[in-house]
Amino acid sequence: MLEKERQGVIWAIGAYLVWGVLPIYWKWLHNVPSDEIITSRVLWAFIFTLLFVLITRKTKLLIEDLMSLWQNQKAFWSLFFASALISGNWFLYIWAVNNNHLVETSLGYYINPLISVLLGIFFLKERLTTAQKIAFVIATIGVIILTISYGRFPWLAFSLAISFAIYGLMKKTIPLDAVRGLTIETLFIVPFAFIYYIYLFLSDRAVLFHDSFQTDVLLILTGAATAVPLVLFAKGAQQMPLYMIGFLQYIAPTCMLFLGVIIYGETFNPIDLLSFSLIWLALILFTVSKVMEARTRKLKLAKL
Repeated sequence: MLEKERQGVIWAIGAYLVWGVLPIYWKWLHNVPSDEIITSRVLWAFIFTLLFVLITRKTKLLIEDLMSLWQNQKAFWSLFFASALISGNWFLYIWAVNNNHLVETSLGYYINPLISVLLGIFFLKERLTTAQKIAFVIATIGVIILTISYGRFPWLAFSLAISFAIYGLMKKTIPLDAVRGLTIETLFIVPFAFIYYIYLFLSDRAVLFHDSFQTDVLLILTGAATAVPLVLFAKGAQQMPLYMIGFLQYIAPTCMLFLGVIIYGETFNPIDLLSFSLIWLALILFTVSKVMEARTRKLKLAKL
């Protein structure tokens, strides 16, 4: 059991490290407009995941998933909306990275778990412990200080956090295999991506096949860049406790923050440090309380 959990942790760390350094990949595509990158990402992610399903001989399961969704119209349209939502999240993320907003992007993914919990309270009637309530207050103070420092509300960070949190909430109500789920999600959006690519080619705005061979390869591999960390995460999540996943998820925004400040020279002044420190403190408090909660529940179950 411990060996299986250890392997799960390795897979999950791999996924979060890939997500954390992906901004470097998008920076390599700085000469490609964000709308074409997201169009390419949807198109090639669908092709890549569909090929993966075919190679692993899970086509029958994919068809069963589609039939099951169609029979449950609420789940079908919920997943369609979730697909549109994650596509919007991808677009914002890529635009932010290629317009030198990595620090604000990392902020968005730091506060995402806290917003997810708020959605859980409102929609799933989940309850918070005293420590978790204190964590929310501390994080809110950090965001308020950051907002005053910016002179504007950090809309980009919150747009990323809220869109991904709502996407996560909707996916929670529709249990699907990660790879087949992504195949279906991109299937919903791929017709729009295909039509938009036709428009780009007809209007001579397409970069694909009109730039360097390196750019073409990078655009085609956006599908793999999207699917590979998801596959790693799916393998990890199946073999480790949920609270451990919650703890490891901060690897990605930490990598983004490091890249933004150290590698790409984005500003990070003392006020930013104070605000982020409060948010980090809130996340540590929140995560520790979740770990203790999970262990208490596990002990209770062991006694039964």
